[in-house]
Amino acid sequence: MEEVFKLIGRYQYSSQAIILKGKLEAEGISVFMRDNNTVDANPLYSNAIGGVKLFVNSDDYPKAIEIFSQVAKYSLDNENQLMKCPNCGAEQIDLVTTIKDLKSLFIYVFSLLLSLFPFYLKHKYKCGKCNFEF
Repeated sequence: MEEVFKLIGRYQYSSQAIILKGKLEAEGISVFMRDNNTVDANPLYSNAIGGVKLFVNSDDYPKAIEIFSQVAKYSLDNENQLMKCPNCGAEQIDLVTTIKDLKSLFIYVFSLLLSLFPFYLKHKYKCGKCNFEF
């Protein structure tokens, strides 16, 4: 059986997916979003369900990949240049949230119990090539 839709990307928040969905639709590509309502209802479920997923028609997949390559997916510095990993020099840097110390873990669990959005999380940059965090 032939696949009708192909996964083009996964995003932690639906706002990221909506921006790229708009770009693809502006180029004439039909886009299907999945799990966006679940993540919008409770953002804490994003990691558990694999984030918001964008799908495109299999026939439009090569064109969608080309359009995505024109859009910077990685973090930019203050001068609008791609950030470089201090460990390996790669330009595949993503902003991630981490829970590494006892304080952030306690606040995360406390927020879950009260059904609140965690108000204390540490943000770090992570290299997509060597997984170095800084």
